[in-house]
Amino acid sequence: MRRVDAWVLAGLVAATDLPAVAAVDVRNVLVVYSNGRLLPANVEGDRGLHQVVRAPADHPVQLFYEFLDAPRFGGEAHDRVLAAYLQEKYASRPPSVVVAVRQEALGFLLRHRPGLFPGVPVVHAGVDRSAFAAMGPVPADVVGAPADYDFSPTLDLALRWHPRARRLVIVTGASKPDRAYEEQLRSEALPFEKRATVEFLDGRPTPEVLRRLGELGDDAVVFTPGMFRDGEGRDLTPYDSVRAMAAASGAPVYGAFSTQIGTGIVGGYMPSFEAIGREAGRTVNELVAGGEPASVRRPEVVPQALNVDWRQLRRWGVDPSALPHDAVVHFRPPTLLEAHRNEAIGATALLALQAGLIAWLLVEHRRRRLAEAAEQTRRLELARASRLAAAGELTGSIAHEINQPLGAILSNADAADLILESGGDRRQELRGILADIRRDDLRASEVIRRLRTALAKREVERRPFELNAAVSEIDSTLGAEARRRQSMLTVRPAPAPVPVVGDRIEIQQVLVNLILNALDAVAGLPEERRTVVVSVEQHSDRADVTVRDRGRGIAPEHLPRLFEAFFTTKRGGMGLGLSIARTLVEVHGGRVWAENGQDEGAVFHVELPTSREAADSSPEHP
Repeated sequence: MRRVDAWVLAGLVAATDLPAVAAVDVRNVLVVYSNGRLLPANVEGDRGLHQVVRAPADHPVQLFYEFLDAPRFGGEAHDRVLAAYLQEKYASRPPSVVVAVRQEALGFLLRHRPGLFPGVPVVHAGVDRSAFAAMGPVPADVVGAPADYDFSPTLDLALRWHPRARRLVIVTGASKPDRAYEEQLRSEALPFEKRATVEFLDGRPTPEVLRRLGELGDDAVVFTPGMFRDGEGRDLTPYDSVRAMAAASGAPVYGAFSTQIGTGIVGGYMPSFEAIGREAGRTVNELVAGGEPASVRRPEVVPQALNVDWRQLRRWGVDPSALPHDAVVHFRPPTLLEAHRNEAIGATALLALQAGLIAWLLVEHRRRRLAEAAEQTRRLELARASRLAAAGELTGSIAHEINQPLGAILSNADAADLILESGGDRRQELRGILADIRRDDLRASEVIRRLRTALAKREVERRPFELNAAVSEIDSTLGAEARRRQSMLTVRPAPAPVPVVGDRIEIQQVLVNLILNALDAVAGLPEERRTVVVSVEQHSDRADVTVRDRGRGIAPEHLPRLFEAFFTTKRGGMGLGLSIARTLVEVHGGRVWAENGQDEGAVFHVELPTSREAADSSPEHP
């Protein structure tokens, strides 16, 4: 037979008496509620029941509902009328299973079961396990999981969460179920009399109850299971009565049932009516499937759980950290992650990506700094190597510069010796000779000092210096080299001082390199062309040093590559001199370039910022 949804088929069974449909083995389940249809506990329990009840395809299930409407109706006469009504109503559709919700319904069914539904298994739901003592032994085919309605954990919780409370006010109604709650509470409140004064507002008119609760302060806590009937005989629902009490009370109110959460109570240890309905539904499933009542698996009790209203916790100053980890918290505003889960996950992923990117950038920055430091070290080594190479090339000139004062010293010493041998008082001449010796000695010492300064391995210095003076020092060294090469070196300083900021030795190294290249360029040419002119000029915030020769010039195809590393037009050259010169100039915030002269030769330009411009805009020396 094709699988048919149980609920659809049940509707068909109720709507038609067709033989083919009537032949289907439909299992009727009668649910008898103790109270009214719209009682919140019944609504929740029915929702839990429907969440679980699943019938086999060959045994569709049809649910029927009856409500005893206790405590508004009751008594033996009412029970007899209701039993006769149910017997006649379900004579043609006898139930396969009967569910009794709460002890009033279970007691009714046990009293009238022989005449109503003999042999039909009964599933009880939400019955207080303490109620079974009054009922006595129940038949073996009456099964279910009793509920735990223990109020003492909530009384203890209320006094712990409000340590200033010295009064425990308990409110109950005037109906038979209300009196049962009162009796239970009087017993359970006894252990708390040492911690607070226990006061009962039992069976009072609603206006009196609300007035008394409104007079309470923070030295009291209130507990109530709600009222089915007040002292004036007015029928109520526990939900509505608790909501009115919580709104009027000047002290925090605790309740007994999960359906009361949201009425204004703080909370309490409560059974879940949905859980009770689900447990009953599981038992119904087993019985409908053919299970024996004695073999049905069921827990000993449906436990209570702590339910609290987050808003009331905040209102009455209860520390949220006091909440047990398994508490059921209602109306708590969702966290950012809960309210915007996808957005939070996306933002977290983005932050993680950004953090990874930042970490990668930091690593790359560190690697770059290390590479720059290594490059700076190599640059300094290359610059020093270049200075050593230049010194080697100037060996003859340096020796000549030193030999000149040394030869003069020797000649003056010989002259002094002759004067001493000749006798006579010639002290004035001796003083002149000694002055000449001192001058020549200082001259030789200055040559050696400059040489040591140029060749020493030293840290780079950035300090102001005067460019004209630095170029003049080069003239004193390279002038001799130019004469040795039978060339002429002419230095034309600027008319006014030209202050720049940088490393004096490195700038001089650049100029020495350019001048030596210029002397190489004019070597072997006619005498009138063997000239090199160095000029210093200042243009507002820039200084320009030009090195001009009258050589053969630079081939146009070589000009773009002239300052590249390892590019050279000299035989045996390494191609590092001009590359090092460009690096040194750029580090000082300047630039160097070359061009051919208008008529002949080549012109090299070194442009440097003057002191103010250098201090403000030149890159920091590594």
